[in-house]
Amino acid sequence: MPSAQINVKRLNSQEVGFKEILLASLSLPMGDDEAIDATVVQILAAVKDKGDTAVLSFTKQFDRLNVASVSELEIPRKDLEQAYQSLSIEQKSALDIAAHRVREYHEKQKQEAGCHSWEYEEADGTRLGQKVTALDRVGIYVPGGKAAYPSSVLMNAIPAKVAGVAEVIMVVPTPDGARNPLVLAAAYLAGVDRVFTIGGAQAIGALAYGTQTIPSVDKIVGPGNAYVAAAKRRVFGTVGIDMIAGPSEILVLCDGSSNPDWIAMDLFSQAEHDEQAQSILLCPDSAFIEQVQASINQLLPEMPRAKVIEASLTNRALLIQVRDMNEACEIANAIAAEHLEICAADPRKWAEQIRHAGAIFMGNYTSEALGDYCAGPNHVLPTARTARFSSPLGVYDFIKRSSMIEVSEAGAQTLGAVASTLAHGEGLQAHARAAEMRLKK
Repeated sequence: MPSAQINVKRLNSQEVGFKEILLASLSLPMGDDEAIDATVVQILAAVKDKGDTAVLSFTKQFDRLNVASVSELEIPRKDLEQAYQSLSIEQKSALDIAAHRVREYHEKQKQEAGCHSWEYEEADGTRLGQKVTALDRVGIYVPGGKAAYPSSVLMNAIPAKVAGVAEVIMVVPTPDGARNPLVLAAAYLAGVDRVFTIGGAQAIGALAYGTQTIPSVDKIVGPGNAYVAAAKRRVFGTVGIDMIAGPSEILVLCDGSSNPDWIAMDLFSQAEHDEQAQSILLCPDSAFIEQVQASINQLLPEMPRAKVIEASLTNRALLIQVRDMNEACEIANAIAAEHLEICAADPRKWAEQIRHAGAIFMGNYTSEALGDYCAGPNHVLPTARTARFSSPLGVYDFIKRSSMIEVSEAGAQTLGAVASTLAHGEGLQAHARAAEMRLKK
């Protein structure tokens, strides 16, 4: 059971040194990063060198699965369909609705986000444009073990399929052989082509380098633990990756007009992920902050994951009193949170001031949990302040763009002269001559 009272760390934006204290509170201690990275290097090297043999060895060591071949770790597609059909009516309906909404959103995204080829013609007949093509093969990592995430299957696989990816290969650890039917059912609904029950850095290595049984992919997406994150960082360049995901985060901007129990539970919703997750409240109303603190202590004992929530709130949560909502928006942009809730009377007014956030949830009825499961937009979001320069996972992550250039004879006269001058200026005479040879004498 959690402690009788949890006193979440309080900050006031008007205090001396507030910005420095805030930034220090956002960062995580380096801890075992070097040890993790060293282990990952060894695992990746083994998988690259020994292929299936290494995958089998690590799967036996970490997941306690003792099989003779990697092919035994692949789940046939008929088993995925069987898992879907075995669900209760309630589970099947929820999964169907979530998958439909996620697919619908990403179909719209494909139309609106520049995911199609285009070209235009200039007056002299030169044609310029861009060819957009989907990746051939993508690997998605789905966490297993402590928790199972069918929602992650939908969020990673559906936009890939909407983009036109020909083959999606899923890896998911199944310690002691325990398979989650919801995860398998989600893979069936999302159109995943192949599923292997492997996890950890060895799964990332297998997807990146390929083995005798598991084909190499062009890009790896999906969240995982510290070893998975370190492995993705290491294989980047051999394959593409979506992002290096850190612990989950929620930032709530509240004007004090909300239900404090709702806010407390929204803070819990991220804290329950793990002890390093971070939950922050920004509010100008000191009395409301007190009410949220009281709600935290009242509601926590009834939570099944109370110990995890307590550790997260005690070590990483912040209740911050700000001058006003304008300042709250300024601070929110500095934090650049993964999930940003605006619980206020006029949420769109404040959303206009937000420049940096993974996803913005507007209004008291828009809990972050809806975005995790079924609202439609992707829940794979940038963490650790990377929302300053990164975006949610989307259809655009599964396509690539090729420039299309077709210069007419007339266009070559104008562009050739320009290229010749610039090439001589750079000391690249062959470049200049290649352009000059096409000029009319």
